[in-house]
Amino acid sequence: MKSVASKALARSYRAERTLTSLVGLLALAAGVLALVVGQGWLGTFRAQRAVLDPIAVDWLGREPVLAKIAAIVLGVVLFVFGLWWFFRSLRPEGRPDLILDRTPGEELTVTAAAISGAVRADAESVEGVSRARVRAVGDPASPALRMEISLREGADLKTVWQELDSRVLTRARESLGVDTLPTAVRIDLDAGGKQRVK
Repeated sequence: MKSVASKALARSYRAERTLTSLVGLLALAAGVLALVVGQGWLGTFRAQRAVLDPIAVDWLGREPVLAKIAAIVLGVVLFVFGLWWFFRSLRPEGRPDLILDRTPGEELTVTAAAISGAVRADAESVEGVSRARVRAVGDPASPALRMEISLREGADLKTVWQELDSRVLTRARESLGVDTLPTAVRIDLDAGGKQRVK
């Protein structure tokens, strides 16, 4: 439940963090190995050998074409992986469309825009709310909402919150047929109601 609720707060960067952690661990392991070998803890002969194994250097000298092909293929693979990861990190966050009925010929899908629009209209009907922005996030199996509520001057925050929780979000859960709908709510005072001092 915690991982589902976290989607309402911010976009998940779990994959990026996992890859970064793995690369960091590999670099740390390589550094520790180099330190151990360099200090001669695995034998003085290994500590005195060149970084590039002479046998490998000789083989590369005898097979330059294969070595170049392997280097080019490895470079292209790393380049393509880097581009894929770059564009994957920049892709827009998913907006879930919920399939309420999968019966052939009677399919019923509620789009993320429709979900956001309906919840926004409900939220703006609450007394004291001047403007609302709603975004459906997550995936169809575990949708979540992000709401930004702007209050009119003099609005009772406690009353607004109770209305949002008991009416707006309850109606959204019932309409979508889900037991839980994690929601992150940000509430601020409507800047449009302020007057400039002359």
